[in-house]
Amino acid sequence: MPRESRKSPQVVAHVAVSLEGATTGFQPDLGTFYELAGTFGEDVTLVGADTILAQESTLATAPRPGPAQGGPLLAVVDGKARVSEWDALREVGHWSDVLALHCESTPPRPPERHVREVVMGRERVDLAAAIEELGRLAQAEHIRVDSGGALLAALLRGHLLDEVSLLVHPVLVGGNDAKFWYGTRSGQAAVDFELIADESLGGGLVWLRYRPRNQATTGE
Repeated sequence: MPRESRKSPQVVAHVAVSLEGATTGFQPDLGTFYELAGTFGEDVTLVGADTILAQESTLATAPRPGPAQGGPLLAVVDGKARVSEWDALREVGHWSDVLALHCESTPPRPPERHVREVVMGRERVDLAAAIEELGRLAQAEHIRVDSGGALLAALLRGHLLDEVSLLVHPVLVGGNDAKFWYGTRSGQAAVDFELIADESLGGGLVWLRYRPRNQATTGE
């Protein structure tokens, strides 16, 4: 169902990328990235489990000032129940609370785990249903996706992104180990985008904002 025909939160993917669209292999300008992220007025930060797992060793020893009063809700797509540092995520000072997005096939969770859950989908998290539920539970109007290519690719396939925001850095990563904001090209249909804003920020940084037209064609 096209997103235009149903009431749901606006979903924006905000990503720091190299010239070829890679998200790894270079040092992003985090100050500018999060300054721009703050302009979206997010009610919910939607993140994939892989993104959280990459930070868990740091989270385990990070300061814990407590939940951010009035901050966004952190919702983690964690169909395999791999995330464990829920208390640290809640108390690290960036979010008001945390929410685990699971599916019916998610392995059993420890009974002493203190995190709210939403179960959507059978074999994997039903992202469309989860977004609708986030709109209801968190009264969310704006969801910012802060994640890697796997989640963004799934959102693109499901026609669930209203905007893609790219902070382009003046660097080419090269090599075979780079990961890209749209996931892998294998199995991906082509997506047509409409440019809605562009801005040069100095230092070679360019901020590009696109709206997916949601008219998939056969990929290469």
